[in-house]
Amino acid sequence: MKPAFLAFPILAAFCFGGCDVPVEHFPPNDLHALVVSTSRDVPTELAAADTTAAVESWFGTPMEPRWPADQLSSEQAKSLVDPQNLERAAGPVYSDKDNRHFGLFNEHCVTCHGVSGGGNGPASLLQNPYPRDFRAGVYKWKSTARASKPTRADLVSILLHGAPGTGMPSFGQIATEDLEALVDYVIFLSVRGEFERRLIYDAVDELGYEDTRPEEDASLLSLIDGGDTDAADLARETIDRIAKSWVDADQQVVEVPDETADDAESVERGRELFHGKIASCVGCHGKEGVADLETLDFDDWTKEFTTRLSITPSDRDAVKPFRQAGALRPRQIHPRRLSDGVYRGGGDSESLYRLLITGVAGSPMPGVVLANDPAAIGLTSDQVWDLVHYVRSVDGADR
Repeated sequence: MKPAFLAFPILAAFCFGGCDVPVEHFPPNDLHALVVSTSRDVPTELAAADTTAAVESWFGTPMEPRWPADQLSSEQAKSLVDPQNLERAAGPVYSDKDNRHFGLFNEHCVTCHGVSGGGNGPASLLQNPYPRDFRAGVYKWKSTARASKPTRADLVSILLHGAPGTGMPSFGQIATEDLEALVDYVIFLSVRGEFERRLIYDAVDELGYEDTRPEEDASLLSLIDGGDTDAADLARETIDRIAKSWVDADQQVVEVPDETADDAESVERGRELFHGKIASCVGCHGKEGVADLETLDFDDWTKEFTTRLSITPSDRDAVKPFRQAGALRPRQIHPRRLSDGVYRGGGDSESLYRLLITGVAGSPMPGVVLANDPAAIGLTSDQVWDLVHYVRSVDGADR
């Protein structure tokens, strides 16, 4: 492990060596193409190449990004991203005569999250956990249901507050309009990245891509010409579903009931639930939340190219092709040590309640099953509050 004092010179070398050097094209998602090839046992080189060309024709480049409103069917989806905010966030870093800032993503985000939002920027290997890969459309810290996208307010919140215990800092000092531009750009990168991923699957599963390109009607290159082909129709259906999931996020917010009394009786009930069989939090987080148990698990971003393909993450030879395709080194994740009082998604009562209900998307942390009455497989909302109160009693936070 490198000494901490070496981290800044290494990071500085990356930045001064090219953080703001113009990138003409979004790098293709070679890792996902290899995952699809391995899972389907078919070649994906041609599908990946045509996907890259098709995605660029709809979404543009890092210097000139485009929101493909003309390919979307609903007015809400068309207006999901403001093209002017894309212009503000993309490209080189500079300010105009009115002191409006441009190149915001390059200035604040690209070093960690990478040009395409893949979580593989030049500083990513220095961080634990790794920066978020936006391209799968999976977000851990949000107010919505586990499988749902975050709201705009969720993304603004993470920019304002950062994620304690990670390399994600607070950007609370930048202007509100700059924050909004960054949110639009993150949504843009996420929709673009998820579209690219699904299009590679569609090319193999639906359009017949293997060693040779299918006939013109099924060719992804027809997306460039804007024709009404089978491939273009399938692509429009795909992007509509992705955009709709973002549009619908506000309707997926998990409602939080009024908090019950945070007293000694509630804390004791929560302690019993925490260490009992129904909630069984102790199985991962350890007695009193000290996380002293041996665990061996990985997040979904790692599992996608390892265990889901029957590859052991520690098998270097098996993992090597995926590393060469852009995967970050498999790194074991651990349950939160609650006694530290550090919560990446927020340590207030409301955030903790939602976290217990939804779990943490992309991780092994499950959500509890809500029940109207105490049951063997679920918790009532009052019992969830008891758990919240117990967790807050052991987290060592100064309240």
